[in-house]
Amino acid sequence: MKSFQELVNNCLKTVKEVFPWDLETDVNNLSPVLLDIREPYEFDVLHIKGSMNVPRGILELACDYGYDDTIPELVKARDKEVVVICRSGHRSVLAAYTMQIMGYKSVKSLKTGVKGWNDYELPLQNVNGQEIDSDMADNMLTPHVKPEQKYSKLL
Repeated sequence: MKSFQELVNNCLKTVKEVFPWDLETDVNNLSPVLLDIREPYEFDVLHIKGSMNVPRGILELACDYGYDDTIPELVKARDKEVVVICRSGHRSVLAAYTMQIMGYKSVKSLKTGVKGWNDYELPLQNVNGQEIDSDMADNMLTPHVKPEQKYSKLL
């Protein structure tokens, strides 16, 4: 049995990561496809300008033709640079790994995710295009793990 973190670490053997400050440069110079795989409610509250939202749960369908969830722009991006984004940079590693298997040639994960982007004080916006205050974003991006969700030796 593998833990979530072990799965992520295994995928990191082939998935490249990009730091927020490097992605900022790429966004301004190379125009990569920014793919935010968080849930729609997370994306609507705050995201990186220019990113598209495809929840992790439908990623494989969105990346292929013939499905209700197909996103042609994403299917056609197999030869483009794609940067996968999540809150902390873990789910995006798993998604980038899956996309590599599906034939995407230049897919990376945003190391530290939207949280790291905000920590570096880069701009985030909501679904209406309004910029989100960095401190407010930090509060929204902080995990709220309940005691019963923490590791217990009784398992």
